[in-house]
Amino acid sequence: MANINGLYNPEAEAQQDFTPLPTGDYLMQIVDSDLKPTKDNNGHYLELVMEVMDGALKGRKAWDRLNLDHPNAQAVEIANRTFSSIREATGVANPRDSQDLHYKPMIVRVESYPAGSVIAFGKRKGQTRDRDETEVRGYKKADGAVGNAPATASTPTTAPSDATPPWKRAA
Repeated sequence: MANINGLYNPEAEAQQDFTPLPTGDYLMQIVDSDLKPTKDNNGHYLELVMEVMDGALKGRKAWDRLNLDHPNAQAVEIANRTFSSIREATGVANPRDSQDLHYKPMIVRVESYPAGSVIAFGKRKGQTRDRDETEVRGYKKADGAVGNAPATASTPTTAPSDATPPWKRAA
């Protein structure tokens, strides 16, 4: 038994739903960022925390990691292309600090993959997912969206009811 009197906030909200965001385009903003060392301490990645700004999923979060400093040249190239998309989407061409990108509305494309689906690319290519996963797949400018204004593009597309991976579905 432990005395926990005064160690918690009795006014705190209950934990939110942690199921993956459904596949779709969302009006989001970066709310946190940090440059962290890679697992092997041979480079750094920029971790971005983004939050849905409107709709039924307002407040839900998504994460992206950009290997801006890494021994693998292809990883750096991919990260730089992604970072270019983020800079264009936020309207911040030459940020000096990752915080310069915070609270700028943009449309973020999210793809959701069910447990059991096969990974199509990357280090884990060919492996089966052991849990549902969500990946950020793209960024674009939120035309007409200012601050917390809703954007029709933030409503997720309807995900197919079957567990077929997106790359194997009929167009």
